[in-house]
Amino acid sequence: MQSTCIIGGGPAGIMLGLLLARAGLPVTVLEKYADFFRDFRGDTIHPSTLQVLDELGLFDRFLELPHSQVGGLSAIVGGRKIQMSDFSHLPTRAKFIALMPQWDFLNFLSSEAARYPSFTLRMGWEATDLIQRDGSTTGVCVKSPEGPVEIAADLVVGCDGRHAISRAAGHLPVVDEGVPIDVLWFRLARQSSDPENALGYVDYGRLVILINRNDYFQVGYLISKGDFPAIQQRGVAEFRRSLEQIVPFLSGRTEEIDSWDKVKLLTIQVNHLERWSSPGLLCIGDAAHAMSPVGGIGINIALQDAVASANILAEPLRTGSLTRYELEHVQHYREGAVRNTQRMQLVAHRLLNRVLHSSGALQPPWLLRLATSLPGFQQMVGRFIGMGLQPEHVEV
Repeated sequence: MQSTCIIGGGPAGIMLGLLLARAGLPVTVLEKYADFFRDFRGDTIHPSTLQVLDELGLFDRFLELPHSQVGGLSAIVGGRKIQMSDFSHLPTRAKFIALMPQWDFLNFLSSEAARYPSFTLRMGWEATDLIQRDGSTTGVCVKSPEGPVEIAADLVVGCDGRHAISRAAGHLPVVDEGVPIDVLWFRLARQSSDPENALGYVDYGRLVILINRNDYFQVGYLISKGDFPAIQQRGVAEFRRSLEQIVPFLSGRTEEIDSWDKVKLLTIQVNHLERWSSPGLLCIGDAAHAMSPVGGIGINIALQDAVASANILAEPLRTGSLTRYELEHVQHYREGAVRNTQRMQLVAHRLLNRVLHSSGALQPPWLLRLATSLPGFQQMVGRFIGMGLQPEHVEV
């Protein structure tokens, strides 16, 4: 039986750890922070992921956690509500997106994984390098609260995101697709009467997304890449005015943004590794292919990677027969769906960039109004967003 060390306690890392431990395999997950509380995380748990939870027998317990449910995604375009997707037809138990702070989701998954004796989660343990011998990865160098540690492992899986030490130390080449947009990220108070429009508000050359985190909104304010210094130069008051112009019901609440210290710049990336693996090392999720936040699907793509990896690797790990061919198979199996999803996101970026270069009040484009009214369009979009191009099912 071979051991696994997973770098990164995000959705892919914790899910993969849970699945391998469930199969009776020894697995250690390293998370460099002492907790899961990070603002820059996705909060959408899509029907494909909820189906995986159902297959694991965790669905009902998961829904006991505070969350909200969205049965379809809409956007306010030029002051007019446009229904973009419908999840009611999906072949899953959950025909909705669950909105939940990701730290609650990760705490839930890790507590379920901890029920298995072969699962170990090390919080506050930061991977600093890979141990490599004779061209193969054999473990991880770690900065622990007690000092430097080396963890030997038959397989190291990088789930440590777009700035992954795993892919850098593993010398896995990255292909950058180039993205014309970035996001400003901040909080505003939320009221229980506020509407829910998961795809955001589009008007006056801007797009604003409001993520419901119960007592506050996590706000994403889309900008052209490189525009933040010019926005700062125009001043906080002008920034607040533009926000209220796009989302009028926020009027009066934007005073919370009293300095630029309250606003963080999120640099959007879309990239992918040429090779997801080398002997003893596999990267999945954002470590293998950084996704755009468009559609909120990145977390669910990463979770599908984790499920597929467990399905493919569990038996070779159990029998001690894991080779580089099984690791390469993960990429071959998942890459088509991932790359095609990224291509769709890049098309969306070009459309959004046109919005950011428009001025004045926006009229909903006639083509958008026509498309969303066509029979089956909302269901098609719902299937793409809710299930992805290649939903995975638990086999271990």
